[in-house]
Amino acid sequence: MNPNPNLLWTTAFVNALADAGLRAVCIAPGSRSTPLVLAFAACPRVKIYRHLDERSAAFFALGLAMAWDEPVAVVCTSGTAAANFFPAVIEANMSQSPLLVLTADRPHELRHSGANQTIDQVKLYGDHVLWAVDMPVPDFPLPILPPQGDGAQPPLPSGGGWGEGLTAQQQLAMRNYVVTAVRAYHTANGRRKGPVHLNMPFRKPLEPTADQRSTADRRPPTASDFTIAAPLFQRPVADEVNLEWLDEIVGRYGRGLIVCGPRCPGGDFPQAVAALSRKTGYPIMADALSGLRYGEWVDGTAVVSQYETFLQTDPGWPEPEVVIRFGAVPVSKWLNDYLGHARLGRIQPAYRIHIRENGVWADDSHLTTHFVEANETAVCKALTKDEGRGTKDEGWTAAVMERETAVGRIMEQELAGVYFDGAIVADVVKALPAGANLFVGNSLPMRHLDQYGAARVAPLNVYGIRGASGIDGNVSIAAAIAAAANERAVANERAAANERATVAILGDVTFYHDMNGLLALRGSLQPPGNITYVVVNNNSGGIFRRLPIAQFDPPFTDLFLTPHNLDFGLTADLYDLHNAKVHERVGFRDALAAAVADPTPHLIEVVTDGANDDALRRQINAIAKQAQRINN
Repeated sequence: MNPNPNLLWTTAFVNALADAGLRAVCIAPGSRSTPLVLAFAACPRVKIYRHLDERSAAFFALGLAMAWDEPVAVVCTSGTAAANFFPAVIEANMSQSPLLVLTADRPHELRHSGANQTIDQVKLYGDHVLWAVDMPVPDFPLPILPPQGDGAQPPLPSGGGWGEGLTAQQQLAMRNYVVTAVRAYHTANGRRKGPVHLNMPFRKPLEPTADQRSTADRRPPTASDFTIAAPLFQRPVADEVNLEWLDEIVGRYGRGLIVCGPRCPGGDFPQAVAALSRKTGYPIMADALSGLRYGEWVDGTAVVSQYETFLQTDPGWPEPEVVIRFGAVPVSKWLNDYLGHARLGRIQPAYRIHIRENGVWADDSHLTTHFVEANETAVCKALTKDEGRGTKDEGWTAAVMERETAVGRIMEQELAGVYFDGAIVADVVKALPAGANLFVGNSLPMRHLDQYGAARVAPLNVYGIRGASGIDGNVSIAAAIAAAANERAVANERAAANERATVAILGDVTFYHDMNGLLALRGSLQPPGNITYVVVNNNSGGIFRRLPIAQFDPPFTDLFLTPHNLDFGLTADLYDLHNAKVHERVGFRDALAAAVADPTPHLIEVVTDGANDDALRRQINAIAKQAQRINN
């Protein structure tokens, strides 16, 4: 009996991915994906995370990709299983996160035939992926290298390897199969990162044949066996950028703003853009997801975090002459209104410059005057290379920071004596130790972080999904970030324990939407890390209270707020989470401190009143506006 080609081809495929750099895969169980699953199981270089729910698996993979900034694979069987990957694929595309989507499929002769569990999976995700390939069906066996008598691996035949004994056409087919794996990895990890979809059909039998040796008895094939040169896909690193025209602009105009939105680069970028701010005197409007709001550069740099409050009215300073943007569109409604709507007379700067290496457009007002497709860090370093150039407007910088400081003082005073969902978010930001990880769910928690999560010098690693801004998959992404932090700390023996701490702030509806993702914390292959879910339970979709529909009840309560009356303590029991239910602020602070100090998963259910939460938010806004009018 000839060996089953499925496992041989997928073994070559998986090892090519490992050669390219893949180190993790998330697998949901199924039958048609058997050859791919067995190949991953036989490859010790790629760690497996198992999940029962395909949607949670895909979001967990996305969370790892976000934490590591490198591709992570996710595998499922055929049929609607692949459709359950779709929300995570959309988010990966819109947030430029590298994801390898591997969907098993029926062979071509069974498609469009009424065969069970067969849907059209070719280009299933449409334009939401960077590249989609319908892979060939493995249809001929590869030569097997027999083990030596003592079980040692024999050397490969010179010049042939796994390709020896194949016809020229068969070698071409195998090179295509393996090269596609390498290309897919590097396409997902390119300058513009995102998801890549490989649809992989297999014929039965899916399991190894009776006389087929396990992959443990043979040296598995690698990309080099098929003359694949992964370095061909290395991306050039821009270390110098010639932008004399931009240097001239920042030297000529003293009033400028630097806007750092979500998904700014990591690495040296925060220090580089902070240096640019100090040289030019341009304050940094730092989105909570930018990586600029929480770190040592905050000390001595004009970092602004209170704009969501003070831009609701006239800030009292002259309008900027230059706006330099990095990253995606900011979360803040009022910052976007201030920056974007020149037709309303808010600001009309001479230059609106967006610098983004991946070339992804992010300006829904379409007012950008110059789009610079260059390495952001290199641009900042180029503009700060000559310390003697540039004309600061010290009065401008002082005016902006004076408003930041004054409103920050008001917010701290007003938040000190109240208990509502915004104060809970502020408490988490203050309480987390340096180097901890914070994931914030969409809808109200994200907006509260933007408004109440004031800048601090102690660093925080803050995550959120603002590509499609959905509430699906948030539990799974947070679990993945905790697992990544745990692995990072284990790899670095000197890492402090607080660097393993991860807190996820989620609304009740968001948490409910992905409770299946909690199973990842119980699996033996997933180190859960130190993770605490803070679930703000106001028994409703509280974000809708901010919309005009709130004035129409009925149907507002039944069809928009949608009260659920759930007790999440029962969820904690189901998934073996330490649980605390709190109704007041001191109790929350105590529960949070205990949870962060404990290396096991926790759930803190914070019970609030949605109507009261919204009323307090409006009250604090009104106090801040009144103080600004007096100061102006």
